[in-house]
Amino acid sequence: MTGPEPKINRPTGRYNRYYRKILIAVDFVILNAVFFGVTMMNPDVEVLHGRLVWLLLNLAYVPVARYQGRIHKIRALQMDRLLLLTLRGALCQALLFIFLLYLMGQEPLPLMTFVELYGLFTPLLMLWWGSAHYLLKTYRRSGRSFSRIVIVGCRPTAERLLTEMRLDPGFGYLCQGFFDIYCPPDFRYKNLYAGNLADLEEFVIREATDEIFYTLSGENSEAVQLVSGLCEKLMIKFHYVPQISPYLTRRFRLDAIGQMPVLEVRHNPLERGVNRVMKRTFDIVFSGLFLLFSPLIFIPVAVAVKLSSPGPVFFKQVRTGYRGRDFLCWKFRTMHVNNDADTVQATRNDPRKTRLGEFLRRTSIDELPQFINVFKGDMSIVGPRPHMLKHTEDYRRLIDQYMVRHLIKPGITGWAQVRGFRGQTEELWQMEKRVENDIWYIEHWTFMLDMKIIVRTVINALRGEDGAF
Repeated sequence: MTGPEPKINRPTGRYNRYYRKILIAVDFVILNAVFFGVTMMNPDVEVLHGRLVWLLLNLAYVPVARYQGRIHKIRALQMDRLLLLTLRGALCQALLFIFLLYLMGQEPLPLMTFVELYGLFTPLLMLWWGSAHYLLKTYRRSGRSFSRIVIVGCRPTAERLLTEMRLDPGFGYLCQGFFDIYCPPDFRYKNLYAGNLADLEEFVIREATDEIFYTLSGENSEAVQLVSGLCEKLMIKFHYVPQISPYLTRRFRLDAIGQMPVLEVRHNPLERGVNRVMKRTFDIVFSGLFLLFSPLIFIPVAVAVKLSSPGPVFFKQVRTGYRGRDFLCWKFRTMHVNNDADTVQATRNDPRKTRLGEFLRRTSIDELPQFINVFKGDMSIVGPRPHMLKHTEDYRRLIDQYMVRHLIKPGITGWAQVRGFRGQTEELWQMEKRVENDIWYIEHWTFMLDMKIIVRTVINALRGEDGAF
């Protein structure tokens, strides 16, 4: 006879069970507040439609709310994807609302009323979900609301997985240990090695594990069945992590040939004309609006630069741009005039910098004239940072994929910069990480990712960045 199934008591955060319910409740509050606000501005709408329209409006959001509630179960959800899904949810609710009005034989809302309704509801919903997601990640970074995980495998894929998890503590993963037949002596996290697969069941029951990530080869069918079966028996989430080369950093699309799953490497998003037009349109509008009001910033900064030391207000340097073509990059001058500006990178205590220049660099104000480059089309607001010609010549010989970063226009800010890879590159690995992040951005571009980078850049500038010197 077999004994009773083992039970795992998984303590959760005090408010975890209520989190999604609160999100959905506030969604309905926002939807109804906007609707009643719009009807107050358009009193004829209330008279013509009455309570039935209000009921249909809320019914149309019920399936969307159920779907959106599942989204926050994804711990590694990035802000740009969240906002895109929220936008999609608002669109689905609008279409379903129109369908219900038609189904019930109701007269549709006037076009301007409809535009006002969703013109207010959509950004407010995105602001609410974005704020809630940020607060949740902040809460997780404090060491609460975490998920206890075990990683099966002590190979490079397992190392990379935990490294990515630890890059953003907001994911809320707590690694309890690694399990494998053998732990190599050079394994980065060998202090977390917890034993053989035979010890796995006892460990996850004792430690109340929530999720298991399997990183070994799928060809080992016995091990896969052992771990997946254990997860099913103990109701633990099972994740299979394919062993993909670190050189293949693009997104993948899951396809199938018969019953055989196949991962297909996607094309660069900015190879599509519609994406290029979207990015360029945003660059023109954003930079145009900034330059319209730029005298409010440019004039006092220009006067301060002129008074700080002899020399021109602007520093113009030839840098490597799109497809390796050179262009003239604009900045406010932050150094005394010198002969090494085009060959020697600025350092933390560089004697060439002026006192004003220190402040302009730390707050990134010195980069603002590059909006001129954006408007002209030499640069984009978001993209890999342009390097001086000497850096291009040096690093293209040292780093194999260095020139890949020039497949799109350089940017005022970029993914590498908001992830902390900016400033002086004293060692080769620092530039390698910068290039790695630049390539990741190129291969994962979305409009919402650009918005995320811009927001993080503003936050970093207000805080003052340690690497900005």
